[in-house]
Amino acid sequence: MIYVSNGLAFNRFAVALVRKYGNSVERNKAKRVLREIYRESKDSLISGYDIIVVLYPGNLTFIERKKQFYSLMKRGDLVKVS
Repeated sequence: MIYVSNGLAFNRFAVALVRKYGNSVERNKAKRVLREIYRESKDSLISGYDIIVVLYPGNLTFIERKKQFYSLMKRGDLVKVS
């Protein structure tokens, strides 16, 4: 994951995949899944960052990917303190 402050009042989010990540159908599905995970959790993230997540091949379920995504956001201090 790469994140940089963008000076805006909102986040911008992008997904990058390595070419070895299966065929185009699998890559597109992985991007859709990760964008959905971001959409569900964007209210709990601090605003003002450009976030790029790089996906590598792996047989993870939706729940496992969600936990991994949230863990990355916590490690980058991008989660709002409640």
